[in-house]
Order: sequence, then structure tokens, then C-alpha cells
Amino acid sequence: MFRTNPRSQQPALLSDVNALPEKRRQRLLASWAGTFREQFFGRLQEAPLAVLYSELASRPNVPVNVLVGLDVLKAGHGWDDEELYDHFLYDLQVRYALGYDGLSDGDFDLRTLYNFRRRLSQYNLEHSVNLLADVFVSITDQQLSALPVQTGRQRMDSTQVASNILLMSRLQLLVEAIHRLHRLLGEADRLRYAALLAPYVGETAGHYVYRVKGWSANADQLQPVAQTLSTLLQDMAPDYSQEPAYQVAQRLFDEQCRVVEQTAQAKANAEISASSLQSLDDLEATYREKNRVGYKGYVANVTETCDPANPVQLITDVRVAPNTTEDGALLVAALPDLKQRTDLHTLYTDGGFGGPHSDPVLREHQVALIQTAIQGRRPDSAKLHLADFAITQDAQGVPLAITCPQGQTVPITQGAKPQRFAAAFANATCETCPLYASGRCPPQPDNRRRSLRLTFSQADIEKAQRHRRSRAEHHPGRNLRAAVEATVRSLKHPFPTGKLPVRGQFRVTCLLLASALMTNVRRIHRYLAGTRSAPPEQSPQHPTAAQGGAPNSLATRCGSWRTAILTPASGPSAAYYRPLSR
Repeated sequence: MFRTNPRSQQPALLSDVNALPEKRRQRLLASWAGTFREQFFGRLQEAPLAVLYSELASRPNVPVNVLVGLDVLKAGHGWDDEELYDHFLYDLQVRYALGYDGLSDGDFDLRTLYNFRRRLSQYNLEHSVNLLADVFVSITDQQLSALPVQTGRQRMDSTQVASNILLMSRLQLLVEAIHRLHRLLGEADRLRYAALLAPYVGETAGHYVYRVKGWSANADQLQPVAQTLSTLLQDMAPDYSQEPAYQVAQRLFDEQCRVVEQTAQAKANAEISASSLQSLDDLEATYREKNRVGYKGYVANVTETCDPANPVQLITDVRVAPNTTEDGALLVAALPDLKQRTDLHTLYTDGGFGGPHSDPVLREHQVALIQTAIQGRRPDSAKLHLADFAITQDAQGVPLAITCPQGQTVPITQGAKPQRFAAAFANATCETCPLYASGRCPPQPDNRRRSLRLTFSQADIEKAQRHRRSRAEHHPGRNLRAAVEATVRSLKHPFPTGKLPVRGQFRVTCLLLASALMTNVRRIHRYLAGTRSAPPEQSPQHPTAAQGGAPNSLATRCGSWRTAILTPASGPSAAYYRPLSR
């Protein structure tokens, strides 16, 4: 039965926190735990997660905000579950962050946390809704509203992440599939297939592959292993086809092998799709090569604010997809939600995010894409290119007119083929142009029309417009996109070598969302620590209202909303809830 956590709104008067010496208590309140309690724990709305619990009268749930907070702390610190549990039991700072004021308050068993994660996963499977992603959106939007963060400019980047899978060769995958089918068999069937499976099930798949020396020997072993797996799949189909292990083995066989005249043959490496099964325990992980390095797992796409006027930048969106997903598709998936939640008008990315797939969506949502690089061949600086011409487009992106670098403006006409366009420049004007005379201008003579004709496609136009925007935004010594690399690292830093301790796209997504929430809390904590060091009444740069200063100044607003959160209207504990900025 679902029940909210009312205790977190009114801490106890007598507690271990109150028993601390004043100096230590103030240090606890001013630590990351105090910021976590205010900026994350206090903002978490429990009601949307009530759908995970039964409506029947039964034992009340462990507080949802505590369970979610535990997963955020786990991801942010890189703890395993046992470490997390020990910190909850014995670490007063962690307990204070989770709304408890004493070491004896509250309790739960680790199995409760496992069940909560299972409910989240099951709800996602049934409804295609990630409730933890909704929590991230709700809390981040509250933080953006409460803090002086402008969201018009944002930056985006993607990174490779690996799930907790063993890196297996094709041969090892096939042998492991045979092992798992063997475990499905009853005792009579095991005796029936004893001779067939004897070379494989007497040792682990890893040991079997270890004894096969050399690349050519490995390739030679694929055929007999594929034949054995094919025989097992055919014979076991009537009784075991509904078993998950059987279905995974069948998928592996279909991706790695083919049957020719009733003989199983291994496919060539070039025939294997990058989306093929990489692990029998993670059915969504894929393979990708980037900069000649192979990755097995997922790609995470991260977006954060980047307005130079912001005193703190916050992560606004985190998405995870199989790592075969292109950057442009990640942008298309994230953009509608970002546009709805924030005031986004300019997005800074690297060269992979622009292209025909993302250009229409960017135009629809009226977002300008600024890239630090454009994919394709580098333009020849000795000649003019379409990006040097100013093109006027309508709301749907259809080109209307074009202006050359010397100021000649002509209409754009539809070409003979779809998405092709042409512009005819006057001969008399171009003949006197120094750019044309030097051979730098791209229009070509059209004798039939007695003009100079420039042809291009819609894709050429969009690429040229991205080039022009990038040039206009380029300032030596300033690159608004570059800092997102550090943000990506901050999300992956708790997980050595970028390998997460979970499997499956849903769990990988949840862990990275939790890491992003903790990253935002740390950034807010650093920002608030800076404002605490110079309160408005002590800073000559921020005079008080009595001295003629603005009563709604940034520092004053921060102090007021911190006081509103922490200070009770009256009572003996009022002194305990002094705002941290004083």
C-alpha cells in the first residue's frame, strides 16, 4: 500500500543532528548532504510513483523518496549495494541527505530496494514509461525555475557506455548458448544428447575458447559448433520453444549462421550486423566502431545549459539508446521534450548531430544548430561555396532568394527534380565582379538562358546554413560546446572505464539519470557555497534594501527561498532551521 513520507517535512526536535556541537551541525547543514536534502530530496514528488504499489490495505511501503534517493547516491558515488546499505546504516551525512536526523530512524532491507527496481522495470515494460526519467524531469525543472539559469542556449554530446557484460567472441557466444540449452534439458534428454554435447558442456565456454589457439582455428571451430546448435534448436523446438533461453539461442543462431542444404554454416564476419546479439544476458546491447575502437553496449546523449551569463549550468536531458544509433537520431528524440520544457533556441553540438534527418525537426521547433565542425569534405578556401551566399527560406525551409557575396540578389526556382533548385545570376553584373573574374565564384555559364546558373539541393542549402551559423558564432578563445565533454565525464566518472554495473537499456538509463541528478546537486552545492561566503548584508556589491539595493536581488532571493524551505513558522526548533547562507 502506498503512503507518502510526512516525516521528511518536519524533522524531529531531539535527534543525533541536534546533539552535534554547533560547529559540526552547521558544517553538516552546509555540506553536500544539506544541498541534496533541499534541492533533490525536498523536491521529489512521491505521488506519481504510487502506481507501483497495490491499492489494497496492506503494509505501508518504505518511503519512495528514500528509495529513489538511495539509487541517486549509489550512482553519484559509484557504490555497490552493500556499500550503499552500510552508508545508510552508519553515515549520518547520508541519513541527513535522505531526510533522517538520527542513526536509529528508519530502516529497510536491501531486498526492498531490489523489489523497487523490479517494479520500475516492470512498469516500463508494460507502459513504456520510465518513472525515474519523470522524476529527473520534475526535479530538474524545479531547479531551473528556482535558480537563475537561462535555458535558451544548451549544448549536447553523446558518449559510449558499456553494460556489465562479458566481452565474448562469436565462438564463445555459440558455445555459451549450447550450455544454456543444455541446462533446460530434463535428465532423459541430457542422456540422449550426451555424446553430441560432450565436447562443449564438460567445461565453461571461456575454457573451451581458451584452448582454441589462433584466429584461423577459431574460425574453423565455428562450423561444427553451429551444426550442434542447429541440431539442438530443431529437436528442442516442440517442448522448449517458449523458454526465454531457447528464444535467445534461436536469435543468436539466426544472426550468426545460416542453413544450406540442411547443413549449418557460420556467416562471414562482414555479414554480421552491428545490431546483432553481443551478450546472452543483455539483448539490447549493440556493437559500434568509433575512431577505430570497438564498443559493445549503448550510447548516452547528454544535454545541459550553456548560457555564459549563468552562474551554474545544469543537465537538462539524458537519453540512452543502442550504440548503433546516430547522433542525429538522438537529437531528434530529445528536441521536442527540450523545447517544451525549456526556452531552447540555440543548440551547440559537434559535427555528428546535423544532417538531413535532424534539419527538418530543428526548423519545426525553431532551434538554431551551431556545430563546431560539419561532416564532409573540408571546403577549399580558395573558392566560394554555397555557405558564402545568403539564402532566404520560408517557414517550411523552401528557398526563396539568394544573395551573392557582392550583393546581387536573384530568385530561386524549382529544379527539374524534387528537392533540386537553381538560381540564375545576370551575366552583365557577374562579368564586372572581381570574384567571378578570378575564377572563385561557382555559378556556371548557361548559354541557353544567357545567365550564370548555380544549382543545389535542399540538403546543400541546410548544410550551407549550418556553416554560416557556425561561422557567425565562432569567436577565438570561446567554444560554448567544449565544456560538455567534462559533463559527460562527470556522469561516467563513478564507473571505471565507462562500464556500468548493470545490464539492459532500462537499467543503464536509470543509472545515468541518477548520476546526472547527483551531478546537478553537486553543481548547485558549489554555487550555493559561493553565495554563502558573501551574504548580501556583508557584500558591498550587493547593498540591502535599506541601503537602496534591489530587494529582489539574486543573493536575496536565494536566501529567501532557502529560509522558506528550512524555517518553521514558530516553535522551539526555529533556531535549528536557520538558512545556510547566514
